[in-house]
Amino acid sequence: MSTAEEADILETAVRWRREGRRVALATVVSTWGSAPRPPGAHLVVDEKGRMAGSVSGGCIEGAVVQAALEVMRDGTPRLLEFGVSDERAWEVGLACGGRVTVWVEAVT
Repeated sequence: MSTAEEADILETAVRWRREGRRVALATVVSTWGSAPRPPGAHLVVDEKGRMAGSVSGGCIEGAVVQAALEVMRDGTPRLLEFGVSDERAWEVGLACGGRVTVWVEAVT
């Protein structure tokens, strides 16, 4: 995704908040090895699970959306780590051989 596309995702988060939706933003903060999306990639999620953007091209999105829903419920941000050595990474489909760290926070 280009910088403009990432900016569109952030604008979507702002627009959804203005519409009264609860919103969480997930951001790739680090990667190692083969990773589908670079640091700075975003995924925005609303309380109904609607989303825009991507933090992985699809392989960990389900787990990140679940964490985003939890963040919206309890207000506690989360740092998620996925890697090929992590059993959960195989469950969510991250078999690319790399590691991805994602920060998930509520948008207020």
